[in-house]
Amino acid sequence: FLLTSLLIAVRLYFGCKLRLLLSQLSLPADFREISQFRLMGGDLRFEISQNAYIKLVLHALKHRSSAVNGVLLGRISGPNDVIEISDSVPLFHSSIGLLPQLEISLLLIEEYYAAKGLNIVGYFHANERFDDYEVGGVAKNIGDHISRFFPHAALLLLDHRKLEALPKRKDRSPVMELYTKETSKNWKLAGSDGSSQLMIKEPSANVVLLDFISSEKWQDVVDFDDHLDDISKDWLNPDLFK
Repeated sequence: FLLTSLLIAVRLYFGCKLRLLLSQLSLPADFREISQFRLMGGDLRFEISQNAYIKLVLHALKHRSSAVNGVLLGRISGPNDVIEISDSVPLFHSSIGLLPQLEISLLLIEEYYAAKGLNIVGYFHANERFDDYEVGGVAKNIGDHISRFFPHAALLLLDHRKLEALPKRKDRSPVMELYTKETSKNWKLAGSDGSSQLMIKEPSANVVLLDFISSEKWQDVVDFDDHLDDISKDWLNPDLFK
């Protein structure tokens, strides 16, 4: 009973803090400018850094039999309104749809990266089944929540087929599909009409990824499930690329 009461109290505390934090957020001027850019028919592009990209894929490989998720951190950059995804944070592999854990993780992530001038600009999801290429309910719900505060958020879905074929194809394109929010509030696969597109900043990212896979570097990835089980495990993964 005491443990249950404590968990309820923690959830209420962090829930209130998260709602207070989110209520204080406002869309910066560049967010409003990019909205005007989209209204004028401009194509929105996303560029993900090598480390942010590799971290997400390794997280999925560590938990191959489970659905996993993560968030994307970045900013809008340059005159062409490119959304730069400069970092990522692996979230969960077992409690992927549970609200209390999500509230706590988003609060910690938002507070940490705000000091670095970065915002949550998107969401990553890898489905449990290898042959499942659909954006499911959990992914849509979390993506919808993020898009409330960053209307041009990206939703990245791991493509298991591309990942499996990577050693043979030696492709430079990401092993993820990009979804963006339509005005109808539906998530739409980008690129089907020549619109929004996703690129990796470093051309050699997939080569580095294959090296990390061959050395089983995925075993070193820490997510929030790991951190909540053992707080000595750092969800920032500071040593992953050393």
